Amino acid sequence: MSDEAYDITEAGADGTPGGRSGAPAGTPLVAELELKPALEAVLMVVDEPATEEHLARVLERPRRAVALALRELSDDYTRQGRGFDLRLVAGGWRFYSRAAYADAVEGFVLDGQQARLTQAALETLAVVAYRQPVSRSRVSAVRGVNCDGVMRTLLQRGLVEEAGTEPETGAILYRTTNYFLERMGLRGLDELPELAPFLPEADAVEGDSPEGIPSFDVDDSGDSQTDH
Repeated sequence: MSDEAYDITEAGADGTPGGRSGAPAGTPLVAELELKPALEAVLMVVDEPATEEHLARVLERPRRAVALALRELSDDYTRQGRGFDLRLVAGGWRFYSRAAYADAVEGFVLDGQQARLTQAALETLAVVAYRQPVSRSRVSAVRGVNCDGVMRTLLQRGLVEEAGTEPETGAILYRTTNYFLERMGLRGLDELPELAPFLPEADAVEGDSPEGIPSFDVDDSGDSQTDH
């Protein structure tokens, strides 16, 4: 046998000792890491809520153990009064700044810039949230103004998305996204405040508002009045 031969039980397929794919000697396997610090490390780099199933798979642990550790971490942060919070939102877990420190975070993030949605955009988003899936003409009918420009803004910001077409008219329907839930801090639409009873019925105010209402070039700083 050649002097260059080596014991395959002590080397991986890529030639690294023990088959650890380049991991430094002495580094523990993922499954051997302490669970809570490992969860914290992973959640520090996620850009959207991570599900318990995904975290369990990555960390090679039972989902039940991961779910329990996440809830214990969240309770620990609340009990300690930390400036951040670990929340279950939109079906997954993610770190958020605690509401009590919102002014400090807003001052740092905005730093003189205006990043909030306008009143027109907020009203349109509310109609979509409570009446989804809903067409643009129905949204415009509820608000009494043309919402084309505002809907484009909400689509661009990822707060709403297309949800098929209306069988009767072929109009495109819209619904809110998981990003909307994430930004609102909601687990699901069932956690929306009970405001729907205060909105007028679309059929009652829609009148003669077909899907083909004129489209105006407006932005989310205001609305154009719908022609009736």
